[in-house]
Amino acid sequence: MKVSLEINGQAVETEVSAALRLSRFLRDVLGLTGVKEGCCEGECGACTVLLDGKPINSCLMLTFQAAGREVTTVEGLDGSSGLQDAFLQLGAVQCGYCTPGMLVAAEGLLLDKSSPSEAEIRHALAGNICRCTGFETIVQAVAAHAATREGACR
Repeated sequence: MKVSLEINGQAVETEVSAALRLSRFLRDVLGLTGVKEGCCEGECGACTVLLDGKPINSCLMLTFQAAGREVTTVEGLDGSSGLQDAFLQLGAVQCGYCTPGMLVAAEGLLLDKSSPSEAEIRHALAGNICRCTGFETIVQAVAAHAATREGACR
């Protein structure tokens, strides 16, 4: 079936199988390997992307369901925003497997709420599993970046 959508700001039109998961399309067809597949059940968050600005598990969506919509992967995040730098500076990256999904989930939160509380950050990241960091440094990185971003907007 023919699908048209926007991925990381670029229009994409292609033929896909009706059964092709969005995560596989992004990784295998488009080469966007920041999208990871961990569980394929929507439990780990490694495949998190923004769909029209909202975080979703791309392993739970078929590609054709994203037709006409905007998908943003970690590769499409604005690297100049400082979120990735905050992760690096505060040690929120260890093995790195969960990092793309965490960054995308955090960006989704910050698009929705510029100054989230710690509880809101934890809630937004709850769908992403990290076995290395214990989440503390990730929460700290998101909070630090939100404070920096909020300060820049004043």
